[in-house]
Amino acid sequence: MSAQRFDVIVAGVGAMGSATVAQLARRGVRVLGLERSSVPNDSGSSGGVNRIIRLAYPEDPRYVPLLRRAYAAWRELEERSGERILVITGGIDAGTPESDTVTGSLESCRVHDLPHEVLEASELNRRYPGFELPSGMVGVAQPDAGFVFSERAIASYAALAIDDGAEIHGYEPVSDWEPDGDGVIVRTPRAEYRANRLVISAGAWIGALLPPFASLFVAERQVLIWTQPRHPERFHVGAFPVFILEAPEGRFYGFPMAGIPGFKIGRYHHRGEVVDPDTYDRTAVDQADEEALRAGIRAYLPDADGPTLSYKTCMFTNTSDEHFVIDRYPGVPQVIVASPCSGHGFKFASGIGEILADLAQDREPAFDLSMFRLDRFPSAPAPTLRR
Repeated sequence: MSAQRFDVIVAGVGAMGSATVAQLARRGVRVLGLERSSVPNDSGSSGGVNRIIRLAYPEDPRYVPLLRRAYAAWRELEERSGERILVITGGIDAGTPESDTVTGSLESCRVHDLPHEVLEASELNRRYPGFELPSGMVGVAQPDAGFVFSERAIASYAALAIDDGAEIHGYEPVSDWEPDGDGVIVRTPRAEYRANRLVISAGAWIGALLPPFASLFVAERQVLIWTQPRHPERFHVGAFPVFILEAPEGRFYGFPMAGIPGFKIGRYHHRGEVVDPDTYDRTAVDQADEEALRAGIRAYLPDADGPTLSYKTCMFTNTSDEHFVIDRYPGVPQVIVASPCSGHGFKFASGIGEILADLAQDREPAFDLSMFRLDRFPSAPAPTLRR
């Protein structure tokens, strides 16, 4: 039997992959999405109800133009799907005035003239009684920040893609791929496919599909906790913002109560555990995990230090500089590599889906992608391709 042929194949139908499949299908492209698990799923990096979005971006001001497009694209997804996807709560980036979180947030505000306030700890605690920050800390308050319902967004993109003619296969991981003239052959345990273009957006599994570059992508275990606040009215949407908090105990991120019961908090790079995405136990959470999170809750959010309601594990897929990879595979321009991860990629998925669709159609994206190129890693080996 001859291989099925598509215009574009997308390997990995998570945050970036689902947005890409939906964008291509809407453009009338014959597209196949291949996902190793279910669609959506909590096996990778997007589980846990929601993800923060904000314009005052501490990571680098160069992200802000892409964020502006992502906000608009999330609203377009809401309009098309009829689902509530993006919730604006206001946001706080907190720490000492010299902390990377505060200085980075203020730099993005300065470069892009973003509305914001700088609040002393006493004023921040008064405005948001769920906080109890010590004197010496400040918070950059941003009115545009909020969160995206992550699992709902992926499901909405997949549903729209199917309505627009895409084909999506769950539980069908890509085994390998190779160039085929100007196109590509993609193999799975079930079938062999041919396409003009391949987008690899496989999250923590991306290294297995890019062996020469596998060392660039490091999977790291994360744990999230939902607690029952002692004063729940202080942590509802409308009363409490999303936040990033850089403190001696770690760099924490949290949300008002939404989606499922409880107040959600996580810690960037949790316990620094590198994992194999195929073998790590996604259900195991121990006392050390809880203590790492409770340390931040007890010190800065004591009214949230109530009983545990839920845990969730997920993964960061980190690059060494914690910036994304969005590029064509060296020497094989028909293959596009997308690893917008390092723990801060989800919020961009709506905009990155458009970028990846443009690249797959040989269009010039509207954004400068130079900071995301593979060749910024000088230690990366030149790939050896199968023929």
